[in-house]
Amino acid sequence: MSDFSQRNQALARQLKEDLADKLADLREVRRQLIAEIAPDDWIDACRALRDTDGLEFDIMIDLCGVDFLGYGDDEWETAEATGSGFSRGVDELGPGRFDWESRPEAEDIPNRFAVVVQLLSTRHNRRLRLRCHPEQADFPVLPSIVDIWNSANWYEREAFDLFGIVFEGHPDLRRIATDYGFIGHPFRKDFPLVGNVTVRYDDDRGRVIYEPTEIEPRVLVPRVIRRDSRYVGDEMDPEEAPASG
Repeated sequence: MSDFSQRNQALARQLKEDLADKLADLREVRRQLIAEIAPDDWIDACRALRDTDGLEFDIMIDLCGVDFLGYGDDEWETAEATGSGFSRGVDELGPGRFDWESRPEAEDIPNRFAVVVQLLSTRHNRRLRLRCHPEQADFPVLPSIVDIWNSANWYEREAFDLFGIVFEGHPDLRRIATDYGFIGHPFRKDFPLVGNVTVRYDDDRGRVIYEPTEIEPRVLVPRVIRRDSRYVGDEMDPEEAPASG
């Protein structure tokens, strides 16, 4: 158990014993235990985490979706910021700045979507992070855990609305943040940053109408000029002062 900090060793040992083959992976990042669960074991593992003596994770604090499309792709090289500080906006790199016809494809990305759950055991004062990857990137589906932790209700609706992750068995799976009739899922990395439609009130029609967006995708990169305060004053022109790193 040398891979875990002292405070997490007992919990890590019990997780490996009680979850056994339901535990696809267990690691510690910044003193936080992260348990990876396969989709087929999602419900059984969550129920065991709630009901097993010594674990008893009685509160689900948070649930969110993650889209790993473009994960790890840098779009602004910091080392070159001095010479090309505006390149990030000019080159239009990274997911989100593209037209719909040239959107990135995700077929070659394994485990594109993830559902992340934060748990708390009030009895043992322990926290645990769960992560599960739905199998199909084009239609991510995962069983709902509302019957295990009722607090998951709105969080699952939010993950469905923003990421398009479907939670089977949810009692009322419908959008919670976007408008009625909204098309797409705005937190997906292949969703245009400017959206697909714009909404405005039409005085002639007396109602809200939807129109194709006319906004050009762009990113504003601030140009920060730093000068050493020792050289700023009446005795020296700021333009002649050496730049500080």
